[in-house]
Amino acid sequence: MARKAKGDLAAFGELARSMRFSSESCDWFRGEATAGQLRMACALIEHGQRVRERRKRERLFRKAAFPQLKSFEGYDFSQVSLPEGYGRDDLASLDLIEHAQDLAFHGRTGRGKAHLAIAAGAAAVSAGKAVRFFGTAGLMLSRWHSS
Repeated sequence: MARKAKGDLAAFGELARSMRFSSESCDWFRGEATAGQLRMACALIEHGQRVRERRKRERLFRKAAFPQLKSFEGYDFSQVSLPEGYGRDDLASLDLIEHAQDLAFHGRTGRGKAHLAIAAGAAAVSAGKAVRFFGTAGLMLSRWHSS
């Protein structure tokens, strides 16, 4: 394999970051490129998309400000009662978000309300949704300071 010049590598990096390819440019490339070049271009774009998605999820998890990470896995749903008509699958499916519905968890201490809220939020972040976690005290303080 021929050794790549540093100038070529730098130029490629600058050009690649600046481009959103038009249909006309893609058509031209498909007509000019070899099968190997097409495979490498596809691999480059797919890799770039995976990196962007991973970084987006990392950014969303940081912004969510979960005190710790929780999931629905192994959660004991026998300690909580969800509103009539809602079950574990409804919560995990994130249909509440798609239908812009609210859900507040309440009950005695130690029943897993925060665990359930964090698990729902983490599932939403994993699906690419932006969320922000507030415990009751934090939510009340943020409302008090904003008035």
